[in-house]
Amino acid sequence: MGSLLIAGTTSDAGKTTVVTGLCRWLARQGVRVAPFKAQNMSNNSMVCADGTEIGRAQWIQAVAARAEPEAAMNPVLLKPGGDRRSHVVLMGEPWGELSSRGFLTERAELAKAAFAAYDDLAARYDVVISEGAGSPTEINLRQSDYVNMGLAQHARTPVVVVGDIDRGGVFASMFGTVALLDAADQALISGFLVNKFRGDVSLLQPGIDMLTSVTGRPTYGVLPWLPELWLDSEDALDIPVRRAAPADLLTIAVVRFPRISNFTDLDALAVEPTNSVFFTTSATEIRDADLVVLPGSRATISDLDWLRANGLADAVAARVAAGRPVLGICGGYQALGTLVRDPEGVEARGEHPGLGLLPVTTTFAREKVLARPAPTAYEIHHGVVDVTGAADPFPGGCRSGAVWGTIWHGLLDDDGARHKFLREVAALTGKPAPDGSVSFAAQREARLDRLADMIDEYADTGALLRLIEAGAPAVPFVPPGAP
Repeated sequence: MGSLLIAGTTSDAGKTTVVTGLCRWLARQGVRVAPFKAQNMSNNSMVCADGTEIGRAQWIQAVAARAEPEAAMNPVLLKPGGDRRSHVVLMGEPWGELSSRGFLTERAELAKAAFAAYDDLAARYDVVISEGAGSPTEINLRQSDYVNMGLAQHARTPVVVVGDIDRGGVFASMFGTVALLDAADQALISGFLVNKFRGDVSLLQPGIDMLTSVTGRPTYGVLPWLPELWLDSEDALDIPVRRAAPADLLTIAVVRFPRISNFTDLDALAVEPTNSVFFTTSATEIRDADLVVLPGSRATISDLDWLRANGLADAVAARVAAGRPVLGICGGYQALGTLVRDPEGVEARGEHPGLGLLPVTTTFAREKVLARPAPTAYEIHHGVVDVTGAADPFPGGCRSGAVWGTIWHGLLDDDGARHKFLREVAALTGKPAPDGSVSFAAQREARLDRLADMIDEYADTGALLRLIEAGAPAVPFVPPGAP
């Protein structure tokens, strides 16, 4: 049937949201649709049913599309390992590292795999909705680009550019996105979507009309600001800050590690009306919260050092000494143990003391563990954790007093496991326990349907369907073009 690429004037313009909404909207029309992102950079990932790893955003987009998530939907996943180096997951499996210096020279192999994955999906699905990365007008990277216009040229797919009007400058950024591309790339830029608008659309219409007159391209819709409609995050910039909460709620402080990863584990806690979840680096907030969570980490050893250097290790230890609840997930679980061994130098060769709050020892190995041990749970880690002392069982880990630890991500997505855990926390804190009525899966489905409703109500879906089916229309060149 066809394809469409959703690009953005900037990162976080709303590409992920629009692709997710389009996937669910098309699925509701009976279209067999697949999401695709050639390269994603994120520390939030998910394990597919076949044991491969993809970005969390593409996983939720596949759920929206009612398609089975698979590695082809996100063939290249970059997981930041430092300011200038990323770990590369290629077709769902560890591939190696990519340095900023080798960013241009090492991308040919990745591009080849990405294009092959796209072609495979396009052969099996009616429609492929692709998500770009950053901006398509990163002219310094265009020669090696396979995520934005490079992919569009490969697939000959029309491109719609999304702009975040809440940031300001949306018309200038949309015009500039087109005007700095060369003629061949401009020919595939077919129109725009305005995102995160609040107010009277009639006041915006003169600007939309002028944008059409100077670019020769239509605006396919003005999408509203929906602050209550969160999706599984893929960027550490998305994590919430603390907001004032009623005194009768269970306050849950999540330690914001420098290398935090897979913090979508906390989404299931946040949907409970009895809870107030926030992220923090404050020892005082860690001391005062009802429950503290040490989440996943891309670098357990360095995050352990950071905990100690900033007084957070002492704050967590004081909580445990007072019998106040602490939960560690994956890297956070490893940090709560007595020892982290790294004989092969996966993170930092040698033996490193943990916080000593759970009787477990972690040993790193180069081979990554990718597994789906339970319906909602998944494992993504290098460290193997062994229970070495007396402890009570807990799914994917153990419990000692008011300290719980699990190597499983997604455990709390299971309603029964989440409600049981929160009832135990409530008994220790005196705060209200959930009544067990909240279904996390149902809430996720409702959010996806709300996104599809938004697309249906505020976007010109008829025009978008014609664009998907017929391809990019004839559009004028907008000077000056690429330098």
